Amino acid sequence: MSTKTIAVLDESELKDGELKQVDFEGEGKVLLSRLGDKIHATSAFCTHYGAPLAKGVLTSDGRVVCPWHGACFNVCTGDIEDAPAPMAIHSFKAHVADGKIHVTANPSDTLKNNMSRQPKLLATGVSGGKGVVIVGGGSGTFHCIESLREHGFSGPITVLSKESYGPIDRTKLSKALITDPAKIEWRSPADLKTKYGVNLRTSVQVESVDAPGKNVRLTDGTTVPYETLVLATGGLPRRLPIEGASLSNVYTMRGVEDAKKIDAACQEGKRLVVIGSSFISMELVVAVSSRKLASTDVVGQDSVPFESVLGKEVGRGLMKFHESKGAHFHMNAQVTRIVPSPDDASRAAAVVVKSSAGERTLPADAVIMGVGVAPATEFLKGGLSKGFENALDKSGAVLVDEYLRVKGLEGVYAIGDIAMYPQPGTGELRRIEHWNVAGNQGRAAGKTIAEGKAQPFVKIPVFWSAQGQQLRYCGVGAGFEDVIIDGNPDEMKFAAYYVKDDKVVAVASMQKDPVVSKASELLRLGLMPSPAELRAGKDILSVDIQTVVSRAKVVS
Repeated sequence: MSTKTIAVLDESELKDGELKQVDFEGEGKVLLSRLGDKIHATSAFCTHYGAPLAKGVLTSDGRVVCPWHGACFNVCTGDIEDAPAPMAIHSFKAHVADGKIHVTANPSDTLKNNMSRQPKLLATGVSGGKGVVIVGGGSGTFHCIESLREHGFSGPITVLSKESYGPIDRTKLSKALITDPAKIEWRSPADLKTKYGVNLRTSVQVESVDAPGKNVRLTDGTTVPYETLVLATGGLPRRLPIEGASLSNVYTMRGVEDAKKIDAACQEGKRLVVIGSSFISMELVVAVSSRKLASTDVVGQDSVPFESVLGKEVGRGLMKFHESKGAHFHMNAQVTRIVPSPDDASRAAAVVVKSSAGERTLPADAVIMGVGVAPATEFLKGGLSKGFENALDKSGAVLVDEYLRVKGLEGVYAIGDIAMYPQPGTGELRRIEHWNVAGNQGRAAGKTIAEGKAQPFVKIPVFWSAQGQQLRYCGVGAGFEDVIIDGNPDEMKFAAYYVKDDKVVAVASMQKDPVVSKASELLRLGLMPSPAELRAGKDILSVDIQTVVSRAKVVS
């Protein structure tokens, strides 16, 4: 199909700082954005889950942020600015003539099923050398690959993954219990090879890293040399140190095989006990809520689910929703042991819970243990790996600087669940187990490696979770002292502002899009209203970041 130039809108209808979706050829859609006297035209939908970008957030430095999950694109070029966008969007030529905005595009590129474009540099012309070796096969790895090619890296990329499949949308495992990796792969192994020039080695296990010698050793004895190394091994689900924790029907959630086991175990008439009341656990409770289980019991240490992150009021509202779907909560409680079946000692039959009211035994056909993850860094410890003696903390996290470079090592980066990094704005060292943080750190490391110029990682963490309605969250730092709530958590429609040291440090919302997308940009720009302003009724959506940045502290 050939390129066409079409008048899509009167110029007077697009104001400075405005986003507007318009028709192209009667079938496709184009997103128009205006920054001062410049008009830009791009694809209209996010490449992550297809959200309409016109309902997102535009900033004066040329960013359009998806209203759903924080993906971000450059309106001038269509390039990805932030994960979880898996692909860039098209950028079209726009000009004004006779008082109308004209867009030049291939009509097929304006269709929703063709809204994305490949990176600027693909597999053709990949140069020689040792190149980049990435250990791990998750979100950080995928976005690092995309970023390396997008920013002009022409060397070889080798991925060493213990998984048997390519990088997947891991969030779908707990949110929907999808058990076929082909349905949630961001790129197939074949595409990674032919389009990105990636040597993806699946089902391999790394035994050690020799940083001075610049090579990675696999458990089969082979070594893989590197010029630059990216460690992206993610987390390993924890198991409580209690009797019965390793029985065959006690499950954790991390990969596709875990999803398969949980899916098979949670069928009609079965009794489920979930240990832990945070995000992965409660997403799984939602995923099986329509399966007519005989019972679903949730055991948590706090007074309400999500208390440490979202506070009591929001936690209570979400707990009421889960109770309306049949879940029974045992809060301010801990599991003391898991009891094996008298008929089969390899399987759990019950979970013993202790609280101030005494002990209680919960019958169980399946037990899910959602009690957090530990950094998957055992291969970096001990005598086989060299150079990491001062690079790990006592938890096993890898210490990195603001550029994600491993402490004391040249040409080695760590990203995602294993990386202990300084928080933007506070400098506080934190390890954040967010799928999206891993993706953005992969993008940042890829850009630094490709361009040869270190740039600090300063993205505001963005998180989302399926809890009856879509929960959105963004924030920096740990803990909060007060919560300002606009709306009603009991109705699953609210915005919550978390306050520490008289500053808003995090924002959560349900059915209030694009509040969190706007909040992430306000935090980035240093323009978040004060708690006093919010208590007085200020709406953050009214803060002008489209045309005004003179007061802004732009950090990315």
